[in-house]
Amino acid sequence: MDERALTERLLAYDTSKSEGIKLCAGFIEGWLDAREIEVRHFESRGLPVLWAEIGPPDPVATVIFHGHVDVVPGREEQFVPRVEGDRLIGRGAYDMKGGLACLLLALADVRDDSRVRVRMAIVPDEESEDGEGERGGDCLIANGFGGDFAITGEPTDLQVGVAAKGVLAMRLLVEGRAAHGATPWLGENAILRAIDTYRRIQALPFASRSSRLFERPSINLGRILGGDALNKVPDICAIDVDVRYLPEQDPQEILAEVGALPDSRIVSTFEREPANVDPTSPFVETLCSAASAYSENGSMPVGRDGASDAVSFLRAGIPAVEFGPTGGGHHGPDEWVSVESLGGYRRALGDFVRRLPERLEARGEAATA
Repeated sequence: MDERALTERLLAYDTSKSEGIKLCAGFIEGWLDAREIEVRHFESRGLPVLWAEIGPPDPVATVIFHGHVDVVPGREEQFVPRVEGDRLIGRGAYDMKGGLACLLLALADVRDDSRVRVRMAIVPDEESEDGEGERGGDCLIANGFGGDFAITGEPTDLQVGVAAKGVLAMRLLVEGRAAHGATPWLGENAILRAIDTYRRIQALPFASRSSRLFERPSINLGRILGGDALNKVPDICAIDVDVRYLPEQDPQEILAEVGALPDSRIVSTFEREPANVDPTSPFVETLCSAASAYSENGSMPVGRDGASDAVSFLRAGIPAVEFGPTGGGHHGPDEWVSVESLGGYRRALGDFVRRLPERLEARGEAATA
């Protein structure tokens, strides 16, 4: 099966919902079983988590391929893939069913000629904003899943993401004063005050920080929850603010800055730590070298604005990077992945696994000398 065909099969499942996630995971489990690749099945919060594995019993190294089947919600027609030129369009094409399809194919490609053990983690909840309880990646780690280096197939346009911003999501409560909708000047509109609060957050000192890999943190007003009647000036409003902070920043200091703003209070938070991996490691260097053959401008270590499940591996002491195919529009109405880049991405993964033993042995000899 080629990269486009497998991606289209995965796109057809509405994996923004539990039932679609279960059906998609069942298809993947059957696909792996048909290729005689061992699969172990776990559950995290009632959703399937898969662990597949190939490689020799005494490997030079153990590499992790990681992918997620879940996507953000989309319109019904977005789960019917279509092709326009080089673009394969559909919900999750870029984030990250195109990458997941190639990770699966690369796993099968290197099954019989690798000195490296490759473990594949397939999780159902990377897009979930629920910070409570065990996530799919954590479930695998708790059951003994591990390795020397992890690649998560998040979209990177064939660059290697060695650093990623952390997540600090906050719900702020802003109060106003109720009045009749016909006389709004007699009240204090909590929704308008909440928008002012968001503007103040954008102007706080932490928001203007920069670093070598990042121009600045990102701040998004994701939700506004306010008002209970059309003819009433709303007296309370909640806003959900999504801050993606730099690896060098302290989230507690950011909370202190936001918490000091007048007329609002923080009522809940969700955090995910940033990622940071040594760009000079032999794993990163080998991956960049392998990917450069399939990227028009080469491949290099970069910083990533979004967060990913790489943190599950980083917490366990496993260096983890983001590396995925070329595309655009993820989480948008016309999300797409380049069909041509899928082939290059698949081959880059295979080249990386095959070249790694020689690079590790050369680095080891240099260290000994």
